[in-house]
Amino acid sequence: MLPDKHRTIDFFAEDALPAPRVTPAEAELIAAEHLDMTARGQALGSQQDANFLLHADDRTPAAILKIANSAFGTTEIEAQDAAADLIASARPELRIATVLRRPDGSPRRATVDTENGPAVARLLRYLPGGTLSGPRHLSPATVAAMGTIAGKVSTTLRDFRHPGLDRVLQWDLQYADRVVARLAGHIEEPDRRNAVEAATAEAWAHIQELAAALPLQAVHLDLTDDNLIRCPDTCPPMPDGVIDFGDVTKSWAVAELAVPLSSMLHHDGIEPHHLLPAVRAFHAVRPLSPKEAEALWPLVILRAAVLVASGRQQAAVDEDNTYAEAALDREWRIFEQATCLPMPVMSHLVRDATGMADSPARTMQAAAPVRPLLRDLAAADITLLDLSTDADSLDRGAWLEAGAEDRLAASALKDGAVAVATRYAHARLTRTPALSAVSAATVPTGIDVWLGRDAVAQAPDAGKVLAAVPGRVELTYGEQVLTLSFPRTVHPAVTTGATVQAGEDVARVPSGTALHISLSAAGSPAVPRLVRPEHATGWLALTADPAPLLGLPVDSDVTGERDLLDRRDAVFATVQEHYYASPPRIERGWRHHLLSTDGRSYLDIVNNVTPLGHAHPRVEQAASRQLRRLNTNSRFHYASVVEFTERLATLLPDPLDTVFLVNSGSEAVDLGLRLAIGASGQHDVVALREAYHGWTYASDAVSTSLQDNPNALATRPGWVHTVDSPNSYRGRHRGTDATRYAPEAIAVIDELADSGRPAGAFISETFYGNAGGVALPDGYLAEVYAAVRRHGGLAVADEVQVGYGRLGHWFWGFEQQQVVPDIVCVAKAMGNGHPLGAVITSRAVADRYRDQGYFFASTGGSPVSSIVGLTVLDALRDEDLQGNAVRVGSHLKRRLEALADRYGIIGAVHGSGLYLGLELVRDRSTLEPATDETAELCDRMLDLGVVVQPTGDHLSILKIKPPLCIDTAAADFFADMLDLALTQLGHGRTW
Repeated sequence: MLPDKHRTIDFFAEDALPAPRVTPAEAELIAAEHLDMTARGQALGSQQDANFLLHADDRTPAAILKIANSAFGTTEIEAQDAAADLIASARPELRIATVLRRPDGSPRRATVDTENGPAVARLLRYLPGGTLSGPRHLSPATVAAMGTIAGKVSTTLRDFRHPGLDRVLQWDLQYADRVVARLAGHIEEPDRRNAVEAATAEAWAHIQELAAALPLQAVHLDLTDDNLIRCPDTCPPMPDGVIDFGDVTKSWAVAELAVPLSSMLHHDGIEPHHLLPAVRAFHAVRPLSPKEAEALWPLVILRAAVLVASGRQQAAVDEDNTYAEAALDREWRIFEQATCLPMPVMSHLVRDATGMADSPARTMQAAAPVRPLLRDLAAADITLLDLSTDADSLDRGAWLEAGAEDRLAASALKDGAVAVATRYAHARLTRTPALSAVSAATVPTGIDVWLGRDAVAQAPDAGKVLAAVPGRVELTYGEQVLTLSFPRTVHPAVTTGATVQAGEDVARVPSGTALHISLSAAGSPAVPRLVRPEHATGWLALTADPAPLLGLPVDSDVTGERDLLDRRDAVFATVQEHYYASPPRIERGWRHHLLSTDGRSYLDIVNNVTPLGHAHPRVEQAASRQLRRLNTNSRFHYASVVEFTERLATLLPDPLDTVFLVNSGSEAVDLGLRLAIGASGQHDVVALREAYHGWTYASDAVSTSLQDNPNALATRPGWVHTVDSPNSYRGRHRGTDATRYAPEAIAVIDELADSGRPAGAFISETFYGNAGGVALPDGYLAEVYAAVRRHGGLAVADEVQVGYGRLGHWFWGFEQQQVVPDIVCVAKAMGNGHPLGAVITSRAVADRYRDQGYFFASTGGSPVSSIVGLTVLDALRDEDLQGNAVRVGSHLKRRLEALADRYGIIGAVHGSGLYLGLELVRDRSTLEPATDETAELCDRMLDLGVVVQPTGDHLSILKIKPPLCIDTAAADFFADMLDLALTQLGHGRTW
C-alpha cells in the first residue's frame, strides 16, 4: 500500500510515531533496489525516522539513506527537498544535505515497504565534518555561528511556499501546550512532571499575549546541534552545514532561533547567558521585532518542555530506540537550564542583547517620594559606603575578610555618620570569592542602610501593605513594590492588607540595625538581593534605585562604561593589543588575584611583572613615602641609588660589578648590545631564532619571534645573524640530539670571523622563556660563550623574564647553565610592576661606553625607582619567594604532568620553578601545534576564573609565570580548572 501523496501529518491524530524498524542489511537492499546505489549501511540515530550512513567499497562515505516515518506523506518529503534545494542555491556558503539525483535529474526517492508500513526513502548528500552533538563546550564563536546560520535559513525560507508545509508537528511550538498536555503523563517523576507542566503553562500564557504579532513563515525548525555540521578540522568547531529537513513546516519565524538556542543548553559549562552571542548574530542577519524578542525565551522554555515530554514518550513506545533513550538526560538538562532564571529576566537580557532602541533593558525609575522613607534623616546625614573595586577601604585584601561590610559600616558610624548606605547596582567586591569557577552574585538590586541612631520607617506615599511580618514589610509604591527587610526582632507598625498614607509609621528601627531597601516591579518574580553580573541587566530591569527614598541622587550609570574599549581604540594605538576579544575590565589586583569591576576574581597565571604579587603593601608604602619626599633624575646625589646598585651587584658573580639603571627590558637589552659592540669594537651580533628581546631598535633587531613579527627573519638588519633555536622538544634536533645545536651555532660564529666580521655579541635568553620555558641543552651556553669570546665578542644574557628567582633553583637563568655572562640584562620583576630595568657588567666593559659618548636615563634609577627596587629585593628575601617558586612550582609541575598522562593534546610540560610552559599538540609524533585549541582553551579558562595566555612561535604553549607568591591552593585551582576545561572541550585520551 502506497502512502497518500497529498496526506500530511497531524500529530494529534497519531497514537505514536515509532521510527521505522529497518536493519542495516535491509537498508543496503533498499538503496540498491530502489535508489541505484550499492553500499554498506551503518545505522545512525534518529527520533522518528531511520537513518543510515552508506559507505562505498573503499569505505568512504557515499550518501545518507533516510527512511521517513511512515506517518509522513510524499508531499511533505517533497517540501523538505525543495526547501533544502532553495537554501543550497541561495546560500552557497552553506553546505546543505540536498537529495541526490539520478542521471536524468530525478530525485533518488522511492516509496518502500517497512515493518511499520510504506515509507518514503531517499538518498541525501553526505556532509563531512561531524555534528555539534555531544556535551562539548561551545565557544562564543560557535554559538554565534549557530545563530548566523539560523538567521540565513530564516531569511531564505521567508517566501517559500509548498503544500507539504501544511502539517501539524509535535515539534511545532504553535502546538506546544497541547503536546505537553498529551505527553506529560510519560514523565514518571511527579516533581519533574509538575515542573514541566508549570513552566509550560507560564510560557504559553505569555506567548498567547504575543502570538498575533509573531510572523509566520516556512521554517526548518530543527537547526540543533544534531543537525548543524561543522566545517572539517575547525577549532573551535564552526558549523557551515545543515542536515535533516524533516521538520520543515510553517510556524512562527522566531521559532527558528528558539530551537537552536535550546539545543545548546545541555553542553558542558553552558548557561543561558552564554546563548546571547547567537541571539545577536541571528538579529544581525534577520532582525527580530520587539514582540519576537519578548517571545524568544518563552519559546525556548516550551521547546525544552516538549523535548522532555516527547523524549519520555518516544522511549516508552519505541523501546529499541537507543537514540531516544540516550537523549533523556540531556533533554532534562536543557529544561533545567531553560528555567533556571525567571522568564522576564531572560527576556530582558535578550532585548538588551539585540539593542532595541524602543525597549532597552534598563532599570526602572523610582517616583519622587512624598515623604522620605526614614523620618528625620537627611541626605547629608548619610555616608555612602563604597564596596566596589575602586574602594580604598578594600585595599590589602580587605575584600576577602568575613563581615567586611558590617565592619566598614560600623567604622563609619563610629566616625560620626548618622547612617551608612550602599550603592544600588554597583558590584560589591566584598562578595567576591578568591578562587571560583563561576561568577558570584555581586550586583545588588537594592541598598543596605546601617543606622547610627533610632529611626522610624514611614510610608513614602499612599499605598497598600502587601505583607507585614517580623523582619519584613512590603507595600505598594505607585506601580512598584517597596520591600523593607530588617532583623526579625523588628516588628512592623502596620498589618498585612492595611492601607497606609504618606508619612504613616511602618516600623520603628533601633540604632545599630541594618536595613535593606528594594523597589521592584509589581508582579515580577522575587528578586534576590544580589545577582550575578552576567544576569544583572535582566534583574535590574525589574527593579529601581531606592536612593531617592532617602533623598539621595540616582546613579546615572549603573551599567558601567560599555564603550570603554571603543574609547581605547579611538586614542590608543591598536597595535598595543589587549588580552581577549571581550576582556573583563580589571581595576584591582591583590597577590595572585586580578579583580574586575563586575566583582569577579581571576587567578593570575601570566604576570611575571609582579613577582611579589599585586598591590604589595611594602612596595606601595615605600613608593608613597619616597614620592612624598623626592623624585628626580639620577644625576642628583642621593643614597637610594647607591644602595640599590650595591645590592644588585652583590647578586651577580665576579666580574659583574657595575650597574646601569633603565626603565624596561627593551631598554636594558638595547643598552646591553651597545655596551658589547662598544667594548668589542665589532658590530655584528649573533642571536637565537624564536626569541623576543624588546621593541627598541636594537632589541627588536635581534628579536626573531614570528608571533611578535611574522617577517622577523626576513627583516633583520645586516648586522644580525641568527642561529637555530636550541629547542630540544620541537626544534630540528630533539632529545639527546640537542647537543648538536651548540656546534652548529659555533660554526656560524666561526664563519663570521673567517669572513672578517667577527661577532661583537651573542645574545640569548638563558632559559628559553619565549618558547614556553624550555631549558637550553646542558652546556649550550658554555660552548657558545667560549666561541664568541674566542673571536673578541661578549656574551649578553637576557634575564628579563627568568631572572630574580623565578626558576626556583636558580636566582639567575645563567646559573642553570653554569656560566657567567659578560653583560646581564634584567627588568620586569625588578620593580614589581614599577618601570625598572638594569644592565650589569664589568667595570672594564662599562668604562668603554665612554668611547661612544655618555649615558643618561631621566627616570632610570630615580629615587622612587631605587627605593622600589630595594623593597622588591627585601621582600623576595624576607618572604622566601624563590623558595616558594621551588615548592609551589614543583607541586604545580607534578599536577600538570599528571594531566599530560590523561590528555593526548598535552605534548610536554616545560620549565622550572614558576616559569612553566604547557605545550599543546595535535599529534605527539608529528608535534603539529594545537594553535587554535590553545586559543580556545585560554578563552574557556577565563570563563572559569583563570587568566592564562599562549606563547611561542605557534602560540600553542600556555605560559605559566604567575606572581611568585602564589600558593598551593591557587596552583591546585589552576590545575583543576585546566582539567575541567580540557574535558569540556573534548580533549580526552586520544592514543
